[in-house]
Amino acid sequence: MESATPVIVAIDGPAGTGKSSTSKAVAAQLGLSYLDTGAQYRAITWWMVSNGIDIDDASSIAAAAGKPEIVSGTDPEGPTITVDGVDVAGPIRTQEVSSKVSAVSAVPEVRARITELQRSIAASAEKGIVVEGRDIGTTVLPDADLKIFLTASPEARAARRSGELKGSDVHSTREALIKRDAADSSRKTSPLAKADDAVEVDTTELTLAQVIECVVTLVEEKRAGK
Repeated sequence: MESATPVIVAIDGPAGTGKSSTSKAVAAQLGLSYLDTGAQYRAITWWMVSNGIDIDDASSIAAAAGKPEIVSGTDPEGPTITVDGVDVAGPIRTQEVSSKVSAVSAVPEVRARITELQRSIAASAEKGIVVEGRDIGTTVLPDADLKIFLTASPEARAARRSGELKGSDVHSTREALIKRDAADSSRKTSPLAKADDAVEVDTTELTLAQVIECVVTLVEEKRAGK
């Protein structure tokens, strides 16, 4: 069956572009596995905070990077994430974790550990997988069958993100997103960047349904040509 051709799809882009919603929906629609790599970085950050690791000390973070056991469920209908057997899907979304994840993610030992984990998950996805993050097409899965880079204006992203984070105001959310972009784009190890062979999709003026439809079409075209 042609539709059963396994395909590895890398979806990158900054926060608030609709990566997670799009990736989950596309994976569910096409019968693929799904991996939220940002959740893994949030999970290791949550573990560092919970265990009293000094987030301002890169060497302390590096020394602890191999300790937590992070397990990601890849069902797009109900993705799960645990650290040392504890469900952390809720705790990793707190503002405290959000404010510290860039610092933890910038440590090379953390990136090496999480990248290895991501590659093993992608390699074991029998039907194919949609992997979303910031460095998937450039660093984690440079040989992905299809690379997509989602973008949107800071204003559109802030409006979406503040809608997700109930009670947050758009202006402060926009400032936080721009700060996060700068941190992610300028870090030495695996910065946020668009792969040369990625298809760019600007989601500023699109509804979520339109973005999903666009990406599904790209994946189906890629499968048909494989």
